[in-house]
Amino acid sequence: MITIDVPLWAARLRALRRGRLWSRRDLEERMTEAAGESGPGLPTDAVPAWEAGERRPDPGHAELLCRVFGVDEADLFVGPSSGTVLWHHVTGIPLMPGLFTEEEEERVGRAVERPWRADAATAGYFERMLDACAAPYARPADLVAALRPVFAGVEAFRRDARPSARGPLLALAARDAELISGMEHEAGDARGARAWSDRAIRAARETGDPLIEVLALVQRAELVDAAEPGEIVEAAVAARERAGVPAEIGTLSRRHEARAHARAGEMEPCHRCLEECEEAGAELCANCLVDLGRPGGAVEILEGEPPLRLPDYLPDYLPAYLAAYGLARRAHAYAEAHERDRAADLARRALALARRTGAARALRELGRVHLPPPAETGRRVLV
Repeated sequence: MITIDVPLWAARLRALRRGRLWSRRDLEERMTEAAGESGPGLPTDAVPAWEAGERRPDPGHAELLCRVFGVDEADLFVGPSSGTVLWHHVTGIPLMPGLFTEEEEERVGRAVERPWRADAATAGYFERMLDACAAPYARPADLVAALRPVFAGVEAFRRDARPSARGPLLALAARDAELISGMEHEAGDARGARAWSDRAIRAARETGDPLIEVLALVQRAELVDAAEPGEIVEAAVAARERAGVPAEIGTLSRRHEARAHARAGEMEPCHRCLEECEEAGAELCANCLVDLGRPGGAVEILEGEPPLRLPDYLPDYLPAYLAAYGLARRAHAYAEAHERDRAADLARRALALARRTGAARALRELGRVHLPPPAETGRRVLV
């Protein structure tokens, strides 16, 4: 029987927060917003104290918690599914209310206690969870925090699960490691991104499925800012040289290879890869030109494209951390082309978005943006 050293309500509070991919600061901000000016203030370190069971929320804060979580007080502090809360608390695997039935939660909970019970339904549970974790609004570091326990859980299951479940669980381990690698990349941890990519490739090769291995290699090639250009090229070429690779995989690998060649200052190989892509895209071409030291050409391409969509529309368009990076790259291009005003405007937008979303890769790119001095600085006044 699973046991914990905190009250059940404290474990449920922590599980509900983590299941929504919120940090403790996120929860505090949502409670403050829900309270408004006339609501109860939030004491310092209130959320950590509640989750540790050291202090129970008073009635005013309990009402705010129920409001931000969208649950009744009985569900928050009593709740019918104690076993579910317990195994989520122990493993750290996010509890996502509404995504699974009570029966599904209990089935996986029983497998947590005895991993040999893991079956195809267990693999399906984690597959749906990974789909839910690929949320465009979440910060990369928060996603890493949610995905790591999932990886550990899948690894524990696949070691002891019955043979029929090991293959699907191994494929899930590869996919989870790919996601973590990508989020570590966006969070600015180059070493972590490469290490998790290594895990993904190893797991993919163990599956014996060429397509799963190819996808892991393509993900490695996406780490443009976290690996050496030669390593990126090697992964991209290896991905498309596998037999039976879909055409879109070959195109994607060439896109990554083009960026790697550009970062290495290799113009001809970069140009060749772009020509071999079915649709290189203006953003990719502009990025390559910036890396090749030809910002004027990049600006010319960008001027012919519609402006990058505003943050209000990001959930329907692309993850916020990618939008922040795209804005930072554009700011870099305009700065190198001595377009000070455009570069400064884009840099401000990128900085605000990167800070809000924890997009460390975008912040690092902004560090490479050097605005030219104002035009007036170079003028001399003759008296």
